[in-house]
Amino acid sequence: MNSFVDIKTAYRDRVDRNIQFLSSVYHNRSDLLQMIKSLIDSNINEEEINNKKVLLKPNWVKHNRQIQDEVCLRTNEHFIMCVIEVMLSKRPKSIIIGDAPIQGCDWRKMLSDSFYQFVDYHSKKNAVPIIIKDFRRVTFDAQSNKLEEERKSIEEYVIFDLKDKSYLEPISDFNNKFRVTQYDPSRLAESHTVGTHKYCITKELFDADIVFSLPKIKTHQKTGITNALKNLVGLNGDKDYLPHHRIGGLNDGGDCYPGRNILRKYSELLLDKANKNKGNIKYKLYSRFASLLWKISFPSPEHQIGAGWYGNDTTWRMVMDLNRIALFGKEDGTLSDVKQRQIYSLCDGIIAGQGDGPLEPVPLELGIIMLSNNSYLADIVAGELMKMKIEKIYLLSAANKTLENDNYRIEINNEIISFKDLSNYSIDTLMPPGWVNYNK
Repeated sequence: MNSFVDIKTAYRDRVDRNIQFLSSVYHNRSDLLQMIKSLIDSNINEEEINNKKVLLKPNWVKHNRQIQDEVCLRTNEHFIMCVIEVMLSKRPKSIIIGDAPIQGCDWRKMLSDSFYQFVDYHSKKNAVPIIIKDFRRVTFDAQSNKLEEERKSIEEYVIFDLKDKSYLEPISDFNNKFRVTQYDPSRLAESHTVGTHKYCITKELFDADIVFSLPKIKTHQKTGITNALKNLVGLNGDKDYLPHHRIGGLNDGGDCYPGRNILRKYSELLLDKANKNKGNIKYKLYSRFASLLWKISFPSPEHQIGAGWYGNDTTWRMVMDLNRIALFGKEDGTLSDVKQRQIYSLCDGIIAGQGDGPLEPVPLELGIIMLSNNSYLADIVAGELMKMKIEKIYLLSAANKTLENDNYRIEINNEIISFKDLSNYSIDTLMPPGWVNYNK
């Protein structure tokens, strides 16, 4: 199957390309349903869904904290509900909807009662089981300092070790430098070192006959963009398996920030101590001192303790690893030489996220819905539509290399177009603070 990206604009005239109008699109059920149905019907054979186990993987990164989060933080609920209706019209055997949000996400605040009621009603009406599932093994409420581990048995996951086939191998050493900002580094060291690169993948992936990834198109502190590729990170149920950066500045062999700074280095070490003491009184003490040291180091926007800047050379590699597993991984924890499953990305870009994404984005009037059978191609197209410099972003540059020998089709509003034509639909996008100078 040749790769494709098929796009529908949610606006008819340029004058309608604004946040107010595009917000209303989510609530216009008939029109939204028709756009999604048209994309699926035009590109996917009904036999791929009929009597099959369907996995829907939205972007459910965190519950709302600001009013604008309703439209730009997560895959919109109305968007997901329309996808469910289209899926049910194809008579699937079952549907699972799941994700692994950040550990501090309050699941109860993330999904509305009306969403649960919708799912329950349509599941009974169509006699098709629809299950909503939290893939996380660990949650942590920083405010109450409450840590909940082993929420699910490890038996519900497959542990993949990519070994030297990992994209992380070229930057690995025995000094245990890999970090996730709010996680115990000693646990991460068990999963990622020279010759060892383990991931904890939910078994729902392997039980599904077909996967629909439903990302929210946004900017991202660590990878520049989060869309089809980054969305599959939520198939990993334990973030102790997900390296996000390496401790230290570039001049210390890390990639957390540019250069070298002794105050920042001690701040990072204190944060390590905090993360090793979650659940007891030392956690907040170490966290406060770490934050204080970081502040008095007078950081620029590129200096962020979570490595949210364009020099982050770790997160994109982890993302590429997980996409390799999603496509080629087998339930026995090994990789096949041939693709094991079809993954479609149906991207919610009606209102996208810009600025300090993925957790604190502001609305972007992108105005599109995009369907693709190639996550790499989908991200490059999204990057073009957001006027990003593809060659300057590690993740998009790596994605571009996967397309060198691929034939692909780009279609927008039923018209075949070229990459250059995407500029007619592109929009200026505010990058995260740490990316202000990425194009220089």
